[in-house]
Parts: sequence; C-alpha cells; structure tokens
Amino acid sequence: MSGSDPKQPRRPKIGLTTYYQEASWGVWSEAAALLPAAYPDRVVEAGGTPVLLPPSKSGPTDTSVLELLDGLIVVGGSDVDPENYGAQAHPETKPMPYRDDHDLALTKAALELGLPLFTICRGTQILNVALGGDLIQHLPEAMPGVDYQTAPGVYSQAEFRTLEGCLSASLLGSSATAPAYHHQALGHLGEGLRATASTAEGVVEIVEREGLGWLLGVQFHPEQNPDDLRLFRGFVEAAREYSTVRDADVNRPARKAV
Repeated sequence: MSGSDPKQPRRPKIGLTTYYQEASWGVWSEAAALLPAAYPDRVVEAGGTPVLLPPSKSGPTDTSVLELLDGLIVVGGSDVDPENYGAQAHPETKPMPYRDDHDLALTKAALELGLPLFTICRGTQILNVALGGDLIQHLPEAMPGVDYQTAPGVYSQAEFRTLEGCLSASLLGSSATAPAYHHQALGHLGEGLRATASTAEGVVEIVEREGLGWLLGVQFHPEQNPDDLRLFRGFVEAAREYSTVRDADVNRPARKAV
C-alpha cells in the first residue's frame, strides 16, 4: 500500500536543477537532462524527496513550479557565461548559456519566495551572479598554486575555516575539509552575501545571506561525501520547517470582513 507513514516526519519536496548535454546509455546517444546520482541520493538520505528540474531549449523556465516545492538545490556543472556579469570570457571558460538562463531564473525566483536555497559549486557562482556579483574565471592564473582540478574527474580537497556564529559554523564547526572540483571562484560578492568560510589562500568556500530565509552557498561538493550529511540534513530540516509554516498560512481561515 502506497502513502506516507503518519508516524514519520513529512519528507519535504526538494527541487534540483540538472545538466543538459549529450549523453549515452544503452544503444542511445543524444541530448539528455541528467544529474549525477550523488545529488538525489544525499537528499533522500537526509530525509527529503528529490524533484528534478531540467532546463530546455524549447522555451523559458516556468518558475511557478517552485510554489509546489519546499526547497531548491542549484547543482554544479559547467562555467557560468561571463556575459551574465559583464566580463569577457577567459580562454579556459566553457559556458552553457541556456542552462545559465534556467538556473538564474530559478535562483532569482527562489530568493523572491524566500524558499530554502542550497547552492553547490557552479550553483553558488550562479547565486553570486544573480545578486550582482562576479567570478574569478581561472583560479590557477589569479592565485598561482591554487588548483582544485589537478586531474580530470578527480576531486581535490578544500580545507577551510568558518566564521564563529554563522550558519556554516553551526553545521560544520570551526573548520572542515570537503571534496572540491572548480577552476573558477567567487570574486566580488553579490548584494547581501557574506563569506562565512574561506581557505587559507582566501578562496571563498561558503556564502550566506542573513534575514531572508535559509540560504547557503558552497563552492565545494558535499554530495561527494556520503559519510557527512550535515549540510544536507540542515537544508532538508529548513525545508521541512518552511513547508510547515507555509501550510499553516494556507490553511488558516480568512478573517471575516468587518
């Protein structure tokens, strides 16, 4: 028999953006909306239900879908097109414009709704750009000796310290190490964002925004560490609380006109 167990906490519905690119499976090879399994796996393990939100070349993104969800994760992937922050492309920058449009639209809509928002790697760069910030397009050039892509498809480790009293510190403690794979990084921070964790070299690894709902942007890849669900659990719990408050507002009887 299907249905949820009333004895268990409600599983919030978590939207996840996806990749959109050529892929192969079985006898097929064609354009596909896809997502590494680590992302939805971590959501499920943290107590949520994943809902994939793929981009499309066929039309604009319908951001009203967020009204049906309890939280949004903007995932990693290709570089953000520098045109989105008024810069010329570095030779190492590999953008995917139609995915940018999709992710930016969803990110801006989530911010307007106050929807719990968790952004990962490219997703955090999208967040920064959506709020008027810009990016360092090639870290090894801007910060010689700093390289988180030492081999194709192999994650490096980013070591960072958090600021006392921030959300990051409450979830991770004063310091942490996490899988990382990025050649770009946050430059000038977008409106309202503050860096709450950085490496010894000064690479921003986590940003937060106070006062406008739960928001956490990480430059690293927590989905690649299945033994550490602290960030996903914190996000899913925030999504659960958001849905509880929203449902209470929806179900509250309207006041009678006097």
